[in-house]
Amino acid sequence: MFKSKRRLATLILGSLVSLSLLVTGCGNNTASNAGNTASSGNLTVLKVGASAKPHAEILEHIKPELAKQGIDLQIQVYNDYVIPNTALDAGEIDANFFQHKPYLDTFCKDRNLKLVSLGQVHLEPMGLYSKKAAKVDELPSGNTIAIPNDPSNSGRALAVLEKAELIKLKDGVGVNGTVQDIVSNPKNFKITMIDAAQLPRVLDDPKTAGAVINTNFALEGGLNPKDALTIEVAKDNPYSNIIAVKENRKDDPNLQKLMQALRSDDVKKFIEDKYQGSVLPSF
Repeated sequence: MFKSKRRLATLILGSLVSLSLLVTGCGNNTASNAGNTASSGNLTVLKVGASAKPHAEILEHIKPELAKQGIDLQIQVYNDYVIPNTALDAGEIDANFFQHKPYLDTFCKDRNLKLVSLGQVHLEPMGLYSKKAAKVDELPSGNTIAIPNDPSNSGRALAVLEKAELIKLKDGVGVNGTVQDIVSNPKNFKITMIDAAQLPRVLDDPKTAGAVINTNFALEGGLNPKDALTIEVAKDNPYSNIIAVKENRKDDPNLQKLMQALRSDDVKKFIEDKYQGSVLPSF
């Protein structure tokens, strides 16, 4: 009787000890996971915000290579020019890939943010597209030409129109021009500023002669950059797209690995083969 009670007590004690160890072990695992939210299995998670085309496609291409280096590249696709920078500043993503440096500089100045470029990856030539004309001189007079509504890209778009001899800007304004800087507009085009992502859609408007569109949005809108009436060239172009990060993380080893992968010979060939000149390597 007493032996049975002692045996039962021993079993209960043993069970309690085992349960205690199990609970302790679970508690340790929970604390470990909470303190290391940027890891997935044996890989370190790197979240990058990007436009769908070509940025996200280029990032998808390097995922296997980064996995070999211990990085789980997770891509968050955005369809505008604001959220990727605000999300980066808030720490929701580790880097973004959608913009050129003039845009980043303007954005950071206006919002007092400390974001920096890690380097250039590719150029997306900005082009003038139309569904009303096959040549620049066939664009119907008095119609609308739409351009991006953000300051750095609107000035760039006006420079494209000036190079096509559709307008003339004040001397010296270059890519920093505004609609108010137009001094000559022989065909009386109405220059309208629209959100960049919406530009491909306005081409179907009966009163829209054309639109100056960034290549990434042109591709997303089903347009072929080879069909642009006029398009930028790569030589000496300051508008190459970059990887942007928070200033205090510019030396992060994993972000450096990301940059190295994006500027590899393999990515250069991928860009040249896939985009056939509509996207150009900047390295």
